[in-house]
Amino acid sequence: MKRIFILVTFVLGVTTVYGQDFFNKSKVTGSFQIDGNYYWEDEGIGITADKINGEKFGAYGFGKMQYQLGNFTAGMRFEAYQNTPMSGFDARIKGMGVANYFATYDNGTIGITVGDIYDQFGNGLIFRTYEEWTLGFDNSLRGIRAVYRPTEGVTLKGLYGKQRYYWASYTEERGYVRGIDGEWDLNQSISAWNNAKLKATLGASFVSKYEKGDNMEIYGMTYKVPENVGAYAGRVNLGYGRFGFSAEYAHKINDPSYFNNWIYRDGEELLASLSYSQKGLGIVLQAKRVDNMSFKSMRTASQNDLDIGFIPPLNYTHTHSLPSMFSYATQPNGEMGIQFQINYTIPKKTALGGKYGTKLAFNYSQVNDIKRDSIMANGEPTINLIGTKGYTSPFFAIGDKMFYRDFNFEIEKKISKDWHLTLMYINLYYDMETIEGHPGAEAVEAHFAFGEVIYKVNKKHSVRLELQHMWDNVSQDQEIDPVYEEYYVKRGNWFAFLLEYTIAPKWFISVADKYNYGNPIAENRDHYITGSFGYIKDQTRIAISGGRQSQGLVCVGGVCREVPASSGVALTITTSF
Repeated sequence: MKRIFILVTFVLGVTTVYGQDFFNKSKVTGSFQIDGNYYWEDEGIGITADKINGEKFGAYGFGKMQYQLGNFTAGMRFEAYQNTPMSGFDARIKGMGVANYFATYDNGTIGITVGDIYDQFGNGLIFRTYEEWTLGFDNSLRGIRAVYRPTEGVTLKGLYGKQRYYWASYTEERGYVRGIDGEWDLNQSISAWNNAKLKATLGASFVSKYEKGDNMEIYGMTYKVPENVGAYAGRVNLGYGRFGFSAEYAHKINDPSYFNNWIYRDGEELLASLSYSQKGLGIVLQAKRVDNMSFKSMRTASQNDLDIGFIPPLNYTHTHSLPSMFSYATQPNGEMGIQFQINYTIPKKTALGGKYGTKLAFNYSQVNDIKRDSIMANGEPTINLIGTKGYTSPFFAIGDKMFYRDFNFEIEKKISKDWHLTLMYINLYYDMETIEGHPGAEAVEAHFAFGEVIYKVNKKHSVRLELQHMWDNVSQDQEIDPVYEEYYVKRGNWFAFLLEYTIAPKWFISVADKYNYGNPIAENRDHYITGSFGYIKDQTRIAISGGRQSQGLVCVGGVCREVPASSGVALTITTSF
């Protein structure tokens, strides 16, 4: 309540200064969402009374409000989580209160923000704060940020604060984050370059965390750790005609933590992209190298929380239900990745393009481990050993272990004014042992086929049918060691379908099923039938769904959380104004 009082007092003070403008020129916006889940026992998929633990109902929601008057903006977000263990959220998220509030003044030259800050420097390699509701993730920085634009095309930033850690007090354990960033758009700043064909932007950042205490007791031994950990990054964006190139390199000093097994090796990361585009054709090549780049404001953090830096994923993001069960989670301790994508539209009124043209998309991505060479001490290897420098790693050497590979090809075709067809093939390799942290788990080597047909009945009514199939390298007859049975819940061949009827712009209803018919464990061969119904009016959406939810990962931008199997009914209400 004290926080709300301070914010309201500040807003009233500003509006008093502006006087009558408060009523004539101010603007208030907001959004709300409520999610409710009712779970029931379903022994068919292992949901017993013990797993529900007596908590059959879970609910969570938020409300955002933002007020703007001239150069002044203020806002707040209220959150409430009353979740059950089945939801997949970290139990520490349970709670209720004002999670976020801020006030900003920005006149175009100078900007000041106090409160909770969401921002990033460059690609976010050494600083990015953001909120992702579907993951229960929020690493906002509570403090102060200043922005200065001394001339056209130049932006300077500085910030200081502490990150959100669920509902823990900001006086509790975790470090302070401090950072500066500068970006220079040469074409805006230099008059002779205003109309140049070459477009160029340069940027640089420095971020440090201060975490009190330079001695850590780890497994019964005391190690000296740095209280201040700094990281710097430089970036460039170039464009010339139809070509584009961007790159960013980051370096972090030694930062022993839970995530890297308390080694003293420096971290580094490189992200680069080359692109070409013209009408009907787009080509993108991206590459990435990550080495020991977990950067958190608390050394002992062991989950997806308190991340200061962000590791952008390069792989294709699958939204279809079967391949999305095997989404890739970025590996901060080390990975080397590449992605190559081509999008091409066969022109209209050609033999292959037909009346409406045909869209083709090809994507290849692969992520491997980095190569590590052990540092010898007294004739013994010390690779990743606590209290050592861990290893050496040649920058351009690729490790033998492959974490993830995705080859996919898509055809999208409008057959007539009423019929639309999409076909897709996916070849996937997924190292479950590394990505999901299951020691000894067998890697997934699977093929997926996807087909979608949309039929437009009339101007408002349409029907969508989606069919999917997965062929896994694990066969139905394969014998499974009982020790590893839990790793095979989502293995084997799958079939899935979805049928949806839409009455635009207000109504939709759908039914879907995923059937794990080829699982090597007979008890896991289950149907996951769900039904959904929704109503949309203006900015308000109400959706009700019921049925079974299969086990899997929910991933957004390379950050994932495990979702356990569940059975029940869910209600979601969202609105904005």
